[in-house]
Amino acid sequence: QVQLVESGGGLVQAGGSLRLSCTASGRTSSIYVTGWFRQVPGKEREFVAGGNWNSGRTSYSDSVKGRFTISRDNVRNTVYLQMNSLKPEDTAVYYCTAVTRHRVVVPSQPAEYDYWGQGTQVTVSS
Repeated sequence: QVQLVESGGGLVQAGGSLRLSCTASGRTSSIYVTGWFRQVPGKEREFVAGGNWNSGRTSYSDSVKGRFTISRDNVRNTVYLQMNSLKPEDTAVYYCTAVTRHRVVVPSQPAEYDYWGQGTQVTVSS
């Protein structure tokens, strides 16, 4: 079992920055991939970014590429999502998620992930 807890969400003005954190506990050594998804009411959960810590690959959606960066602190079992140049359309609940099966790539579909955090709200005002 893996538990994921997100933090760092909040309200920020357009053009600002936030850093989300996702701290894992439990069988953290079994995590191959950590991903971030986001969701707004009435829409499907959308892939934002992910890191495959086994292969070293990272992946970003086109909408955040160049603005968001995913990174990991192995000592703290924490994955970060640095979000810069935020836009109102980035407003959503952001979820941290993990894959605990062997993968070479970073999956982009929610069904491929095994564990999810509770989510943290990010609101970007115009």
